[in-house]
Amino acid sequence: MEASGKELVLLLGLMAAIACCADAQTLCNVPYTGLEACRPAVTPPNPSPPTGACCDAVSQANLQCLCQYKNSPLLPSLGIDPNLVLQLPEKCNLPDSPPC
Repeated sequence: MEASGKELVLLLGLMAAIACCADAQTLCNVPYTGLEACRPAVTPPNPSPPTGACCDAVSQANLQCLCQYKNSPLLPSLGIDPNLVLQLPEKCNLPDSPPC
């Protein structure tokens, strides 16, 4: 019975850590949910127009930070085109464009 109690405590701790940190994952001030909302708009070969949820996320983004990923192999390795990422502010009709 003691092992089951320890396992339950471990499981509850793991669940709390996941719940706590799920919203903490961001990239350039864009939360994970925003990144996922933008994925169809930045994935070649036929990207879709950005959704409202994507544009909301991009409006909160640190655009200068996004410039760091322009030539990074990270995004292409995830199936994301960095050039499409940098086009999102314009496609979302946001006043600022990336400074890169």
